Amino acid sequence: MTANLADKITQKIFRTVGYAADSIGRECYIVGGYVRDLIIGRSSKDIDFVTVGSGIELAEAVGRELGPKTHIAVYRTYGTAQICRGDLELEFVGARKESYRRESRNPIVEDGTLQDDIARRDFTINAMAISINSDTFGDLLDLYDGLGDIRRRIIRTPLDPDITFSDDPLRMLRAIRFATQLRFEIYPDTFEAICRNAARIEIITPERIKDELSKIMRSPKPSIGWDLLLRTGLLRIIFPELAALRGVEIVNGRGHKDNFYHTLGVLDNVASKSDNEWLRWAALLHDIAKPATKRFDKALGWTFHNHNIVGAKMVPRIFKRLRMPLGAEMRYVRKLVDLHMRPIALVEEEVTDSAVRRLMNYAEEDLADLMILARADITSKNEEKKQRFLDNFDIVDEKFKEIRIKDAERARRNPVDGLEIMKIFGLPQSPTVGFFASNLKQAIKDCEIEDTREASLRYLLDLAQRNGIPVVEYPADLLPQDQ
Repeated sequence: MTANLADKITQKIFRTVGYAADSIGRECYIVGGYVRDLIIGRSSKDIDFVTVGSGIELAEAVGRELGPKTHIAVYRTYGTAQICRGDLELEFVGARKESYRRESRNPIVEDGTLQDDIARRDFTINAMAISINSDTFGDLLDLYDGLGDIRRRIIRTPLDPDITFSDDPLRMLRAIRFATQLRFEIYPDTFEAICRNAARIEIITPERIKDELSKIMRSPKPSIGWDLLLRTGLLRIIFPELAALRGVEIVNGRGHKDNFYHTLGVLDNVASKSDNEWLRWAALLHDIAKPATKRFDKALGWTFHNHNIVGAKMVPRIFKRLRMPLGAEMRYVRKLVDLHMRPIALVEEEVTDSAVRRLMNYAEEDLADLMILARADITSKNEEKKQRFLDNFDIVDEKFKEIRIKDAERARRNPVDGLEIMKIFGLPQSPTVGFFASNLKQAIKDCEIEDTREASLRYLLDLAQRNGIPVVEYPADLLPQDQ
């Protein structure tokens, strides 16, 4: 016992569970991530309890203490039980020990001692337990100096890391995920063991890998995780397209930037502005096709023509392989990858209303996110150049506001209304009138024509001619020779 944390476990539920354990003569401990987060000061709603004996029997005893309306979910195959209490989720399990077969991460589970249960856990910071029995309430059991590792801010395995990672290779991703979430360092011996065992990740299902990658992406600074994945050798196995961005090639003394670390910079820039996980994925994938489109031109140097278009085509394949959603989320990421060059191209040219309106029409409801990505993509170390681009983006943002005002005003009045269409073409109120009106509206929206009366009339006359619809009364404000 290294400390007593009774002052940190003040919720009534801990005394209730401890009393239930005492009533059936069982030791009971809070274990795992809840203990870690309690010490660190992170909020956590999932509480795991371990007892020496049957976890299901303990859960049933707790249910009796909480009252007849308490619902207990029992999983006899795994020897666990679960109780939901308000916004808390309580899980009960008996102490156990595990052994593994080389070809699977699914353990062979046997009853064990509390020490066995602690030793089987992945990292020292997760291998602590707090007693909640009345006579030892709050005592911390810390066999592997997890408390010290929290203070030192390191991720380390309790036992031999080679055995730990070979037994369950998912723990390699968990080490990287915890290092990213908590901003801890991976202990050198543990890091080197990940490098040695990286190939073992191939026995892990894509679904489990995707879950860990998503947690890395939702972290405050996700680049930490992706850099660790690269340096351990895991990235080239689970995400070779991203690993291919690493490196700088030099021809005739001319090199390009390291697109991997540029991408991580863009990702962190986006993460600092938005919690949207899918916008972060768009940042990670925005340059994914640069290796495939890289060419050296003697006059221009390195080029990556159409990498946005090729990258957008790669997004569905990557999402499918990583078992990520293939619906609206994938389409959103694909769209932003496709469009991410448009704002930059816009500020390099004259910022015209028609060019801005085209971008607005392409991006639609994702325009604000596209501009976050575009701003994040400016990672130049030349501060003057960087500020020039950002200032130009401010001009574009002002154009967006101006055009929205103009469009709102134009929406209140059509250059040529339905009544005049009926008069020009001698039509009754009918779908043909709607055909003319809707096509005119779309032509203006798509910037095919200006939003003036003259341009609208010319468009309608041309549309009528192409569809074999005669003009009955030629517009008085267009001269005959203009037909």
